[in-house]
Amino acid sequence: MNKKNAFSISIAGGGSTYTPEIILMLLENLDRFPIRKIIFYDNDYERQKLVADACEIILRERAPEIEFLSTTNPKDGFTDIDFVMAHIRVGKYEMREKDEKIPLEHGIVGQETCGPGGIAYGLRSITGVVELIDYMEEYSPNAWMLNYSNPASIVAEGVRVLRPDSKVLNICDMPIDIEERMAVIAGLESRKDMTVRYYGLNHFGWWDDIRDKDGNDLMPVIKKYVLENGYNLEPLNKEVRLNDPDWLDTYRFAKEVYRLDTETLPTTYFKYYLFSDYAVKHTDKNYTRANQVMDGREKRVFDECSTIVEKNTAKETNLEIGVHASYIVDLARALAFNTHERMLLIVENKGAICGVDPTAMVEIPCIVGANGPEPLSIGEIPTFQRGLIQQQLAVEKLAVEAYVEESYQKLWQALTLSRTMGDADLAKVILDELIEANIDYWPNLK
Repeated sequence: MNKKNAFSISIAGGGSTYTPEIILMLLENLDRFPIRKIIFYDNDYERQKLVADACEIILRERAPEIEFLSTTNPKDGFTDIDFVMAHIRVGKYEMREKDEKIPLEHGIVGQETCGPGGIAYGLRSITGVVELIDYMEEYSPNAWMLNYSNPASIVAEGVRVLRPDSKVLNICDMPIDIEERMAVIAGLESRKDMTVRYYGLNHFGWWDDIRDKDGNDLMPVIKKYVLENGYNLEPLNKEVRLNDPDWLDTYRFAKEVYRLDTETLPTTYFKYYLFSDYAVKHTDKNYTRANQVMDGREKRVFDECSTIVEKNTAKETNLEIGVHASYIVDLARALAFNTHERMLLIVENKGAICGVDPTAMVEIPCIVGANGPEPLSIGEIPTFQRGLIQQQLAVEKLAVEAYVEESYQKLWQALTLSRTMGDADLAKVILDELIEANIDYWPNLK
């Protein structure tokens, strides 16, 4: 490999359970995206060390020419970097558990990106992501950050307000996962065999046109399937999340969301916004998604990392590449090689969706090249979608304004305005409990 034409990458959030699969994905794509150096950066030494030690063995066996460093020092973590891949979770799963359980105790949706819990997580994430941007700009000012830290809409709005000129692209894997399912439903090999029109906010959007490469309309066949099955692939013997009943229910429930508007195809998260009573009823408030992940994915990945370290080899590893990982390589390639690939990104609206605030951070198709994203025009959208977007957008903007202004009032307004919340007094009770839980992370609200 010619190191002059290879790239240096910093993975911010090196202790994440997703980091090993990102490494595997990068290695699988070295012919498309050559790499000379990989750095892990995390502020949690112990958590990162286990993942880093395992990944160092993987790299040694599969690509020994790649320089590798694991660090908690920002200067070492961000010097001589071309791309920062950021996927941080401020407060880790312990705080996610509180995000979910505090609202649920009051009969309100408890979910990591939706409703009060999503707002709580968002306020923590803004601080962490802005800190990473500042490190990147100090030590590698020409680098791009590919940020997929949740909740993406609030984080993207925070970055827009606080670091408006930064080279940051905000992305999410959820539409990608659903598009892969759509491709299976349509009998295609991959989502890359489709061209899609999609619009909305992150975890809050719709597809209104899906075609194959020959221009044939795929919406009728996908709609027919979704009406009966949602995005659940079990009837096609293709379901890969059989060990995760929560996700299976979410994919199945998309058929109920679809019935609200049969002209478009929805993302799955509307289950929490539009059918909140159902979501609360079918959630165990004592054992939430955070507990499932800690006992499932987190334990599985960390156990596998421990096995790799103990055996000093990864030749028989069970670690796998996830959907969201491949998307990141495609995005990095588009920036590095000016591929002008069409990709879904979270960008400032600037008129792309008519009737929506031009400063809104919307999720729409963009053409991506060396200069960054060029958003495509969506035009007019139906009243139903526009109304939902405007309400949720106000929630997200109020949350960021509350963060910047340290405003208790605006955060109370944000919680009250959420479609997951029906009562202002209850919103205040939940807010006060969230403030106490996040005392080490949030601004001091006045």
